[in-house]
Amino acid sequence: MISNIMGVSGVEHIGIAVRELDQAIRLYEKILGVKCYKQEIVPEQKVRTAFFMAGNTKIELLESTDPEGPIGKFIEKRGEGIHHIAFLVKDIDEQLTYYEGEGIGLIDKKPRKGAEGLDIAFLHPKSTNGALIEVCDEKKE
Repeated sequence: MISNIMGVSGVEHIGIAVRELDQAIRLYEKILGVKCYKQEIVPEQKVRTAFFMAGNTKIELLESTDPEGPIGKFIEKRGEGIHHIAFLVKDIDEQLTYYEGEGIGLIDKKPRKGAEGLDIAFLHPKSTNGALIEVCDEKKE
């Protein structure tokens, strides 16, 4: 029985790691039939991002700004491709406490700032059957 959980309210975005953001933007504009609506550099994550809305689903392309950053290391090890799926949660602090109490490994025990001003945290893939899961607080600060 699941209890003491605020719960996931939806998918916030799907993150895709790319080597060259400008080329990937052109490609995804063709694939999705929509223009990139925002680009952003997130220095703390060592990443440059581009966002698309495909219907109700947000797609985030991620290019590393540092080969030693998380996206740079991901591409070096696995190549380009889906990096993570991000879920919206109502209260990220409570959700992280719940996950930790359930024995789910956390990369981030406390939220940090991500793209688009969201508070974010990652769950460890060793605890999630190999999937990198990001949780994003529904409220932007």
